[in-house]
Amino acid sequence: MNQTSVEAAPQVELDLLLKAYRLMLTAKALADTYEENKAICSKYVHSTSRGHEAIQLATAFHLTEKDFLSVYYRDESILLGLGLSPYELMLQLMAKRDDPFSGGRTYYGHPSLRREGFPVIPHQSSATGMQAIPATGMAHALAYLESQNIMEAAEGRVVVCSLGDGSVTEGEVAEAFQMAVLKKLPIIYLVQDNDWGISAKGTEMRAMDAYEYAAGFKGLERMRVDGADFIDSYTGLTEAFRIARQERRPVLVHAKCPLLGHHTSGVRREWYRGDNLTEHSLLDPLPKLGTYLLEQGITADALISIAQEVKQEVQEQYQKALAAADPDPATFHLHEFAPTPVTEESGTRTPEKGEKTTMVDAALHAVDDLLKQYPEALFYGQDVGGELGGVFREAALLAKKYGDNRVFNTPIQEAYIVGSTAGMSAVGAKPIVEIQFADYIWPGINQLVEELSKSCYLSMGKFPIQSLIRVPIGAYGGGGPYHSGSIESTLLNIRGIKVVYPSNAADMKGLMKAAFLDPNPVVMLEHKGLYWSKVPGTEDAKTTEPAADYVLPLGKANVVQHAAEEQVRQGNSVTVITYGMGVYWAKSASKHLTGSVEIVDLRTLNPLDYEAVEASVKRHGKVLVLTEEPLMNSFAESLAGRIGKTCFQHLDAPVLTLGAENLPAVPLNVELEKMMLPNADKVLAALTELLAY
Repeated sequence: MNQTSVEAAPQVELDLLLKAYRLMLTAKALADTYEENKAICSKYVHSTSRGHEAIQLATAFHLTEKDFLSVYYRDESILLGLGLSPYELMLQLMAKRDDPFSGGRTYYGHPSLRREGFPVIPHQSSATGMQAIPATGMAHALAYLESQNIMEAAEGRVVVCSLGDGSVTEGEVAEAFQMAVLKKLPIIYLVQDNDWGISAKGTEMRAMDAYEYAAGFKGLERMRVDGADFIDSYTGLTEAFRIARQERRPVLVHAKCPLLGHHTSGVRREWYRGDNLTEHSLLDPLPKLGTYLLEQGITADALISIAQEVKQEVQEQYQKALAAADPDPATFHLHEFAPTPVTEESGTRTPEKGEKTTMVDAALHAVDDLLKQYPEALFYGQDVGGELGGVFREAALLAKKYGDNRVFNTPIQEAYIVGSTAGMSAVGAKPIVEIQFADYIWPGINQLVEELSKSCYLSMGKFPIQSLIRVPIGAYGGGGPYHSGSIESTLLNIRGIKVVYPSNAADMKGLMKAAFLDPNPVVMLEHKGLYWSKVPGTEDAKTTEPAADYVLPLGKANVVQHAAEEQVRQGNSVTVITYGMGVYWAKSASKHLTGSVEIVDLRTLNPLDYEAVEASVKRHGKVLVLTEEPLMNSFAESLAGRIGKTCFQHLDAPVLTLGAENLPAVPLNVELEKMMLPNADKVLAALTELLAY
């Protein structure tokens, strides 16, 4: 068992104690001001740090501008301790334009900060456990960049991840702890334990506290501190930071604190706390530190004077914040995505004497090129490292070529695989990760939605997340219910991510390069049935391999087959809007309708090249939207509805859609699978119906 105990504390400098006392008074004045003006201040839900000030300030005083910080929503005193002003915090409380974190877009106590002299504080969600994964990803990135000599290990950068005790029961916290000890990462998990989770007591939520729980993670140093005692907290954290900075290994600090304020302004303490509130008030860290200062010779008048100064300062800053400008409503849409540097196709798509390659090899070669060119790039996921190199051999030999620090296997932790990329990106690493099958992505959806998709928008563009997530998708003949699913409609309901779906080797390579260079989260859907062009009718997925410099911008559709002009003039043509395997079903079906079928391969589903869709529909007047997904409530149906609205006056027939049957899973038996999925014959029937309309 790894354990560090804090014995008799060495003397802490008096100036630091006075600074802590002033900031504790500041935190109290903020809480009092919000309560006195609750009609205004509770317009937007907030929480304060009352009761947690000692451990939070002790943490803040150890952080430097080289460090990285992940806070949770009660960590107001950490922000004060770092040097943020009450005015700045109140701008966020009131959702004002000049809120330095989000411009009025997110809650109080949810900072995102890149500022000289401060640790980097990336955006994160409301931090009920899920922040542990991005924070561990930051430490993972530090360890990786240090291993490549891109960062200097001797500088001792660390990550602090702050957690409430209730959040430690989250499964994602276990994933974070597991990776921290597995990779020996320089991170401090600060667990502030006030024994409450809204109205649920600790005894209702857990059989052990975080300190006891952490004993199960071999290699995680543990310590307990009195979170209501500034000296004990400061001394304990001095040792925790020493271990993380010098020994480069993880530490968990368990700090017991009272909860003196409301859980949040919307859940008032008097509704459920009863006598417990009185018990907690006896542990208030503010009078405890004040008593100690008196013992050290500071006069009562001096402490009273500090309190009066702080109260006046907070009141002045409150009035200033109250009068501050609100955001311009016209800016509400800004920063969904950061601008991408890849806006035009470039490089050589079809080199002279180039050889044909499969999609799976084009992807492998693209990743190889990226790892070769960008030392900050790394690739990880289940079974992609070591000897196997992916269950589809899509990473074959990369681990041997680049080493286990750059290409490596992870545990079965889809949440970590996805969410760690947020932390990686904030530190400066460039992650490429893989989910083994699309059907396995669901444990990672929380991270994709709450952390990756919102970061750029809610941080006002300060923290876009560069994350390339590879996902093998689709049915390929007997894969069964857990290896054949299509998930694009679910992904496309998540704003703030891009979704790419190539249908051939050349597009695969060019789009993967662009996805990597894009500063935003990109999910690359790779159809397993097209990987080797072994499925009958998919031979065209095998193309001449583009040169290493080839890049294909996201959001550009491609007309892969044109209808004959004569058929278009006669009104005997139709367009198929599709992607992935749909391209090949449409190609096979069109052989029976010579010259009558145009096929538009979307290639990117978000951003969608709707101009190309609209142009094709207007050219032909008849359209089939084709997908492999179950059709009901799908992206395909949504697109068909949009076409019906914007192209209504150009349509000569209803917009038809074709997809899989509306069933919960793809059956294992190949004959049952054929019944469920679209195929060339079903597409031919739909096209024949349209042409006859």
